[in-house]
Formats: sequence, structure tokens, C-alpha cells
Amino acid sequence: MTTAHRIVAALIPMGYLIGSVPFGLIVGLCRGVDVRKAGSGNIGATNVGRLLGRRFFLLTFLLDMLKGLVPMLAAGAALHWSSQLPDESPSDGRVDYLLWLSIGLATILGHMFSIFLRFKGGKGVATSTGVVAGVFPYFTLPVLVAAAVWGVTLKLTRIMSVASLLATVTLPVAYLVIGLALKWPVFGEQLPLLVFCLLIATLIIYKHRANLVRLRAGTELRIPRTSARPHGNGDGTNGNGHHRNGDEDDHAGPSDPRRLSNP
Repeated sequence: MTTAHRIVAALIPMGYLIGSVPFGLIVGLCRGVDVRKAGSGNIGATNVGRLLGRRFFLLTFLLDMLKGLVPMLAAGAALHWSSQLPDESPSDGRVDYLLWLSIGLATILGHMFSIFLRFKGGKGVATSTGVVAGVFPYFTLPVLVAAAVWGVTLKLTRIMSVASLLATVTLPVAYLVIGLALKWPVFGEQLPLLVFCLLIATLIIYKHRANLVRLRAGTELRIPRTSARPHGNGDGTNGNGHHRNGDEDDHAGPSDPRRLSNP
């Protein structure tokens, strides 16, 4: 094991702890709102934005994305630095990828199953975005393709869960197509990258299982066309005096039949 391998391996548990930091909860508490007891009860950016407004959605999304991006950039820099040392023996490319991606996986798992929240957490979309964005250059183009799919889908459907799920599924497909087109060894040395994409997609889909049930039932709510006043009052109610279940997912919204029938 090279020096870089030992450094990166040591970063894996640190990645989990960084991922476990519940930025959505922290942002909410700074504004006097416990997001676990309001809105959908989820700590993700969507619920924070629903309760506090678009600015705080963007802030939470950015913070959750950075906690995935920074550890990946640090690990990538360590691996690159080690390869430049004259006395360092050449390393197996697959080992490099496995250790690098292990940090990203640990960070995502920390967000989804935070040690600070009794192993509950968010959906992992923002943190996963940061992680894959940090795998430069292999995921750079696939991430841009997935982001474009997310933006177009959200604009057309105004359903956050649909946009997130389609973008998630797009990533491994885009990586495979781009990798084959550029003659990357996607089934050779870079196989861990493809497996990682599929694993992340599986985890995110699993965390959206309640959304899938509502989509099949036709009850998943849409984002309003115009900015709505944040609802939820921080005391565990949804603004109408009704308590929400903390296990409900991040894309659930208030039960207003008018918003369902008039998308």
C-alpha cells in the first residue's frame, strides 16, 4: 500500500462523519425552525426550502453538495500527489479508484444514515452530486448530462422526486455511453466507477421509495409555478395545526387538493 493509499484509507471514516453533519437541520435551527418537526420532517434541501424559502434551499443544497465534493477533491489530490513522488512505487489503478470511491460512498452513507440523527438522514441527492462532481474528469460530462436532465424534467413536471430520480438513472447511462465513445476502459480499470454509479443510483432510489408509491397513485405534489410563502411553523405542525410524520420523505407537501388538480 502506497503512502497515498494509507492517507485516503484514513479519510474514509472522516468522510462518513463529514457526511453525517445535518446541514439542513443546522440551517433550520439557525432560523428558529426544527425541520424534523415541520413540513415533511426531512432534513434535505427541499424541505428546508419549503419551510424557509428558496434562498435557504440553495444554501442547504450547496452545503450538502460541498460535504460530498471536498473529501473527493482531497482524496484525488492525495492520489495525484503520491503518483508524482519519485520513490513511490506504481499503484494498481483499480485500488486507487476503489479507495477514492470508498470516501464518496462513506460520505453519502453519512448523509443518508447520520450518526448524529440516530442513523436517519436525507435522500442523498445533493451530497451524491458533490461526490460525483469530485471524480474529475471521468464523471464531469455525465454529471452535466444528468444535471440537464434534472433541470428539464423539473421544468416540465414540477415534481422534484421525478427530476431527481431521472437524473440519478441518467448518470450511469451517460457515463457508460461517454466512456465507450471516448474509449475509456469502462469494463476494465475503470469498472469501479461504473459499479459506483449503479450503487449510488440504487441507494437514492431506495430512499425515494415512498415517492414512487405516491407517483404510482398520482398523489405526488408539484412545485407551484409561482413562489409560495413557506409553510410550517417550527413546532411540529404543517401550518394548519396538523403534525407531520418525521419519516415522511423530503418531496411530500401539504395536502391541498387544489394544488393537485391544478398543476
